[in-house]
Amino acid sequence: QVQLVESGGGLVQAGGSLRLFCAASGRTISTYGMGWFRQAPGKEREFVAAINWSGGSTAYADSVKGRFTISRDNAKNTVYLQMNSLKPEDTAVYYCARHYTPFAQIRLGVTDFGSWGRGTQVTVSS
Repeated sequence: QVQLVESGGGLVQAGGSLRLFCAASGRTISTYGMGWFRQAPGKEREFVAAINWSGGSTAYADSVKGRFTISRDNAKNTVYLQMNSLKPEDTAVYYCARHYTPFAQIRLGVTDFGSWGRGTQVTVSS
């Protein structure tokens, strides 16, 4: 069973940057696609970004395209989310997740991911 632990969240002013980390333990994530999702109070969990197992393919929600960058270091069993030009509407709990299936193409749905971290809070003030 893989354990995923997110970190790097915090309070930042609009226009600022944060870098989120997702550290995996217990099992390797190097053969699995990974994703970042977020959930704001009173809203459903939504897709933010995903990366395939090799790091050669990425996908982003329209709302973050051009501002966020997902990357991974398989040697460190870690996935990153660089968030720039943050907006108040980016405020949410951010979750890291691993695909159900190794070597699969990128998936964007919540139900495509079988292992989740507990999340890290990101708050953007105006």
